[in-house]
Amino acid sequence: MTAVTGRVAAAERGETRIADRVVAKIAAQAAKEAVDEAPESGSSPRATVTVHRDAARVRVSLELGYPCDIGRQCGAVRSRVAQRVKALAGMDVPEVAVQVERLHPAGASGAQGRIR
Repeated sequence: MTAVTGRVAAAERGETRIADRVVAKIAAQAAKEAVDEAPESGSSPRATVTVHRDAARVRVSLELGYPCDIGRQCGAVRSRVAQRVKALAGMDVPEVAVQVERLHPAGASGAQGRIR
């Protein structure tokens, strides 16, 4: 049996790579957590990510309930996504672009298609 006498330097141990799709899933979940009330008939947030070294640029598409403070909701999504990606993937997030695809009126989930 041989004893290990020296430690391997961090640079020589290898590297960890996190796939873009994994970071995108983290971002989408964080966006879902950041929205106050997700519309019942809406789809879950989607995210696309471009990773370059230790930085991720994120684009989030989501649907919001109406009426709501769209600016505040988007700010909360940007903040939450940047925090969670940094905490879970160890990547800086210099840019989070939020795209609101659709607004869902309150109480319209059962009234769609009806004329009053």
